[in-house]
Amino acid sequence: MSVPTSPAPAPRLDARGRYRARGMYSVGVVGIYVFFLIVIVLLLKEAPLTTAAWVPYFLAFVVLLFLARYFSTTYTIDDTHLRAWRLLGGQRVALSDIRKIEYSALRDLSPTGFFGAWGWRGRMWSPQIGHFDSIHTEARGILVSGPDEPLFISPRDPVAFARELSRRVRSYSGRLSVDVGDPDGIAGRPVG
Repeated sequence: MSVPTSPAPAPRLDARGRYRARGMYSVGVVGIYVFFLIVIVLLLKEAPLTTAAWVPYFLAFVVLLFLARYFSTTYTIDDTHLRAWRLLGGQRVALSDIRKIEYSALRDLSPTGFFGAWGWRGRMWSPQIGHFDSIHTEARGILVSGPDEPLFISPRDPVAFARELSRRVRSYSGRLSVDVGDPDGIAGRPVG
């Protein structure tokens, strides 16, 4: 006897038929940015560590810029592309080029620590897959692979995002070899 499963809820789309998702946010990451701001504003402003009075303000501006960049991370799926965007940068992947959709974690892909993930553009290297782009806010997410560099993203609801991405990709290329969002494919679970 098979257990009836309820169908997945219909995705919420905007007026133009696009599926939008924000990135997952970490209290720890935001806390570190706030800690840096407090240190810069309270300690460096009063301490005679530098003769240039503008340095603490510049450092505070840089921290606020990175915090704004973190909070601006969004993902959009339209009829032709997956777009991962954040302040001052982004990446676009044609749906017709996507060959794999899989759950992944940065620790599994690139266990190089903080400095392996450093960089404005998000280019990283993994011993398993080579170079890949990363527009993420959390270490757990979805790896989208195509003919070019794979793209690692971390939408707030990775299961719903993978399901919608899979649905749209399958309309171009049929079933994928690895597809955690395909309801009839091999069941996948988020890593973490």
